[in-house]
Amino acid sequence: MKVILMQDVKGTGKKGDAINVAEGYGRNFLLPKGLAIEATPANIKELDRQKASFAKRTADELQKASVLKKNLDEISVELPVKTGEGGRLFGSITSKDIGEAIEKQHRIIIDKRKIELKSPIKSLGEYPVTIKLHPQVQATVSIKVITAE
Repeated sequence: MKVILMQDVKGTGKKGDAINVAEGYGRNFLLPKGLAIEATPANIKELDRQKASFAKRTADELQKASVLKKNLDEISVELPVKTGEGGRLFGSITSKDIGEAIEKQHRIIIDKRKIELKSPIKSLGEYPVTIKLHPQVQATVSIKVITAE
């Protein structure tokens, strides 16, 4: 029996795969639980349409991320903070602070979860910060931590 998987099924296949399974397994397990649909010509055509749509959407996201990477690689962000003796910060700089500073200074909205800090920034200086825009695209922004006046 030929079916199209609607979800990942351990030991059988991934979502969107058109596979052959035993008649009983398909009729008694996969179809009633909604894990698969029968591979009719109409269902195969719909699957191909969905795959094409997904591929187009993924290509568009990759292209937008590449454009944003070019913009982000060229900017640097200054973060004025209160400091104590020896240039030590009161608290630390987090990804949320960096995201807000990029938005305020350059009007580019970056989700704080996409900003990767190896460790919280706790002293003055210049730091390269990686921003994961897409699974294949990463930008690096220069963060300058300066003393607030």
